[in-house]
Amino acid sequence: MPKVTFIYDGQTKEVEAKEDQTLLEAAIEAGVPMEHACGGNGFCTTCRCKVKKGSENLSARNDREENMGVSEEPDRLGCQAEVQGEVEVELAEE
Repeated sequence: MPKVTFIYDGQTKEVEAKEDQTLLEAAIEAGVPMEHACGGNGFCTTCRCKVKKGSENLSARNDREENMGVSEEPDRLGCQAEVQGEVEVELAEE
């Protein structure tokens, strides 16, 4: 099962994610406070995060991310990036 390490608010939390589950879905399931003002539909960028390790273990960047201006590494939208292996992401500071 893929593992996601979330770094936020000075802490680190490692969780197991289901294959092809989005980072946002994994965060919500694990109680990690990832913002998602648009409900995870890719229209607000509040779930933007920085991939510290394992970007190759996420789905390819999609048109929704590109259209929202999230077009360069290490940034991804948590609601669009699907987990396919081990990754480490840093959430935006609140």
